Amino acid sequence: MLFGIDIWQLFKFGITGAAGFIIDFGVTYLLKEKLKVHKYIANSVAFILAATNNYFLNRNWTFENSDPDMTGQYITFMIVSMGGLLVNNGTIWFLNDRRKMNFWLAKFLAVFVSMIWNFIGYKFFTFNQ
Repeated sequence: MLFGIDIWQLFKFGITGAAGFIIDFGVTYLLKEKLKVHKYIANSVAFILAATNNYFLNRNWTFENSDPDMTGQYITFMIVSMGGLLVNNGTIWFLNDRRKMNFWLAKFLAVFVSMIWNFIGYKFFTFNQ
């Protein structure tokens, strides 16, 4: 434990996040670069798909949660995730649109900024058995 956080749990959250990262970047690339979808729509769709994947991995592995109300828990998870999406898109907007940073680098950094929000929200609100 470090500052009340289980280090093994944080490690598993990172592994789960890596899976989500691959989905997030892969779907964003497909939508933005190949299908020419607007960058914020592409980013949002990819983020939601990655978050849904991560819900199941986090529930069953990271936080080992057995709450029988999966629907309510998923709704709470997605509410926290939507906050993370706002942080994510806001970071991209600031770095890419305002500071003229490359979109992919801005997105990469945005993942880490929103990861902090998501871990705290998931640990204390979604999976707080």
